[in-house]
Amino acid sequence: MNNQLYLFLIYVVSGVAISIFFDIFRVLRKSIKTSNLITYIEDAVFWIIVGLFLIWEIFTISYGELRSYIFLGLVLGVILYMATVSKYFIKINVKILNIIKKPIYIIYKKIKTMYIKIKNIIIKVINKLKLIKQHINMKINPIKENNIKSHKFNIIKNRKK
Repeated sequence: MNNQLYLFLIYVVSGVAISIFFDIFRVLRKSIKTSNLITYIEDAVFWIIVGLFLIWEIFTISYGELRSYIFLGLVLGVILYMATVSKYFIKINVKILNIIKKPIYIIYKKIKTMYIKIKNIIIKVINKLKLIKQHINMKINPIKENNIKSHKFNIIKNRKK
């Protein structure tokens, strides 16, 4: 009986840990807007990680035995956390992320602006180089064509002799 109480408490703590992990995803969703596809992927990743964690925990701690107190402990841990700490955890962490997000966004905009300026300069240089190449080719090509024509004429002239 003592062992079952110990396992029950471990699973209560696991329910709290799963709820914290879930709230981390909720904080990210509130702080960073994503498309529905990304949200679906996040949900799938969440449940895969939680499922693997629970399988690992059940096999490691309970030796693979499924007991009702395991599920009661998990549900109780989730309910306790969600009823007490969850809303504060989310509010505090959303504020923290928004504070962190502002300077990162400013830095991102400056880097993006610099990138666009450098890209435009490179494009202008490349376009000027293309124009120079075309200009040089226009001057060289008539010379080549004249040389080729005179060469052909010489070949034809030499055949007649």
